[in-house]
Amino acid sequence: MRVLILCGGQGTRLREETEFRPKPLIDVGGRPILWHIMKHYARYGFREFVLLLGYKGEMIRQYFLNYHTMNCDVTVALDRPGDLRFHGTVRETDWRVTLVDTGLRSLTGARIARAARHIDGDRFLVTYGDGVSDVDLASLVRFHQQQGKIGTVTGVHAPGRFGDLTVEGDLVKHFVEKPEGTDFINGGFFIFERAVLDYLSEDEQCLLEREPLERLARAGQLSMFRHDGFWQCIDTYRDFTLLNELWESRRAPWKTWSDEAP
Repeated sequence: MRVLILCGGQGTRLREETEFRPKPLIDVGGRPILWHIMKHYARYGFREFVLLLGYKGEMIRQYFLNYHTMNCDVTVALDRPGDLRFHGTVRETDWRVTLVDTGLRSLTGARIARAARHIDGDRFLVTYGDGVSDVDLASLVRFHQQQGKIGTVTGVHAPGRFGDLTVEGDLVKHFVEKPEGTDFINGGFFIFERAVLDYLSEDEQCLLEREPLERLARAGQLSMFRHDGFWQCIDTYRDFTLLNELWESRRAPWKTWSDEAP
């Protein structure tokens, strides 16, 4: 199955970083968060990626076009333009990455629809280019097959951001620092049958999370895979700092791959 990754948003709530680069290229531990997402999919054998580009998409193109140059030692023969010698190799040699310009202002549903020609087979995966998780993708696929629906979304618990107070009058009776939400939210990590394309449009205003998914839900064609483990997107500078601290302390739950794995 192909993995479609939404990489086109402008990331307006993280201007400290996205003024200079697209959100999927924000560094976590010295690598773009997009790389972390792709490594997780590759861990489960999904290594054919379709990146849906928009805002500053040319920077993502350059990252992959120069992937060996940026990730290996290299010797350049200045008297012979184009004569490069790479020392060592990258581990991701079996990845196949298709880069698709889906429009600067296109919303998520339009981006998927505009990349339909790159979807092979009757089933495909979709996720966002700014969130990491330790979700079991093999279990997600099995669940989707068992449900027999057009779409499955991974439901995750919203990370707690503020302390929760239970009070009586002016007295705090119960305090929990940064509790996790009890209700599920959309965590991405979708799996769809090809029939979902009938619910989408190339019109740039087509937002996957509104009418298409709402119609699927009303038709009883959208199931939810429950994930109680780790999930975190980069939406604010605080999120950016948290993920980097977890990585640097070697406590990154989303690192499901070994360092020797492709």
